[in-house]
Amino acid sequence: MQIRSMITRYGCLVALALLLVAAGCAVAPYTGRSQLMLVSPQQELALGNQAAEQVLQKERVVRAGPQVEEVKAIGRRIATVTGRQDFDWQFFVVDDSETVNAFALPGGKVFVYTGLLQAARSRDEVAAVIAHEIGHVLARHGGERVSNVLAAQMGQQAAMAALGDMSPTATQAANVAFGLGAQYGYILPFSRKQEYEADYIGLITMAQAGYDPRAAVSFWQTMMQRGKAKPSEYLSTHPSDQNRIAELQRFMPEAMQYYYRAGGR
Repeated sequence: MQIRSMITRYGCLVALALLLVAAGCAVAPYTGRSQLMLVSPQQELALGNQAAEQVLQKERVVRAGPQVEEVKAIGRRIATVTGRQDFDWQFFVVDDSETVNAFALPGGKVFVYTGLLQAARSRDEVAAVIAHEIGHVLARHGGERVSNVLAAQMGQQAAMAALGDMSPTATQAANVAFGLGAQYGYILPFSRKQEYEADYIGLITMAQAGYDPRAAVSFWQTMMQRGKAKPSEYLSTHPSDQNRIAELQRFMPEAMQYYYRAGGR
């Protein structure tokens, strides 16, 4: 009887796993990596908008000025070469010179702190940061995080039903996935795999937009040195080390080809 119960339970788990794989399989752009994706782009956008409302309420957003124009110009230029105008691309500057940070929310909203703009040594380095965050959006890393949390907490049908009406269960899972319970209520680190993927996508897209991808390496080298002296918020969510820099350098020959085609030298 106990063996039969165990077999039945195991069979149910296998069936659930197969359902999750069959219904939630997606492929990340640029890399072709398989992803578990249980949320639609529309649901992901709605959850991202909820998180953005919290950010806009908590932070001092700069509405006009040279820094705002620069961030918007860089962001729009990179977003244009992706060809993904189905995303709601918006770029914001947060007035906080003490915080070296930037992050993206699902659906296309990117926030850059003035502290990071001051730390960047060139327009290309700013582009490297923005392109990296755009990479997270393009690869739907936020939706992937939500999906992983939902898959761990409930079956697929319950998850989709919960997301459909934005029940407390779904909202709680989404908050965990987006990191809404961390400092300021919305930041937790992506996985190392997702970080490397965003690095790769960022290098390619910034190069296609005519920004020098080599600036990504110089930026992360600077951040690594800063982290040794004074750890920043950005490093807490975007670890910078020799392995990451080595990966960027491994991707560089391909990125440079796009840069040269875009007229770079």
